[in-house]
Amino acid sequence: MAHRSPILLIDAPSLYFRAYFGIPESAARAEDGSPVNAVRGFLDMLATLIRGRNPDRMVCAMDYDWRPAWRVDLLPSYKAHRVAPEGGEVVPDTLSPQVPLILEVLAAIGIPVVGATGYEADDVLGTLSVTQPGPVEVVSGDRDLFQLIDDERAVRLLYIGRGVAKLDDCDDAAVRARYGVPADRYADFAALRGDPSDGLPGVPGVGEKTAARLIERYGTIAGILAALDDSDSSFAPGLRAKLAASRDYLAVAPTVVRVALDVPLPELPTALPSAPADPDRLLELAETWNLAGSARRLVDALAARADA
Repeated sequence: MAHRSPILLIDAPSLYFRAYFGIPESAARAEDGSPVNAVRGFLDMLATLIRGRNPDRMVCAMDYDWRPAWRVDLLPSYKAHRVAPEGGEVVPDTLSPQVPLILEVLAAIGIPVVGATGYEADDVLGTLSVTQPGPVEVVSGDRDLFQLIDDERAVRLLYIGRGVAKLDDCDDAAVRARYGVPADRYADFAALRGDPSDGLPGVPGVGEKTAARLIERYGTIAGILAALDDSDSSFAPGLRAKLAASRDYLAVAPTVVRVALDVPLPELPTALPSAPADPDRLLELAETWNLAGSARRLVDALAARADA
């Protein structure tokens, strides 16, 4: 079935972390004093996106496993710096209780939420991006998701590095302009460059410009490794030594960085509702948690889209 309006695939953790750090707790509390800054900010982001992008479908993806064992087995440093002493991910104490509340509000409105055991939200988004009819707009502040952009399938990334109100609407040309590589080579580029926020060391001494030149010349990390084995290949001696010293890392890094596109997911009712699925429950949540303004803005955005 063809769609003229996009489906918005929401990286929910990316948005609610950004909301949590973007709104002071003192500015958003329930009557009992509990912070609801992440909830309010998240709902307002969805309202802004619906008004700005006019989608007809939406899915919010969750991390059911923020640090999958299959990635850690390949690269033990993967997100290792974000592991709490007692295990699990380091999450602010006042954010954790807000996540279930976000899920309750989404359920009351009727916006589907999906995750998968053993996979990150990125993988869920990747799978949805290749299985849902286009146009597809992935919403995230995670640079790894540049790799999902596919002009032929009308898959774009709405990158929220500067916030939802100033999002960057990215196609393949935008990735090439920003990094010097096509979107479908971004994962290999990122593995070469490294990403400290994910515990990816990269190749020491290889920055963005060198990584882009290597991808331009050899296509992929597999192509780079094949060239290393060719004595006639024209690497500068220093660069050859750096790449050779990182051979073990380069053998596994692309698999770690690449987003899975084959996550087993249930059938989802993706159509965006024009009104809350459970208005009584939404009203109860809004009154209990002091969310009336944000809930109303989201409901109004849904209604305005339906009337357009």
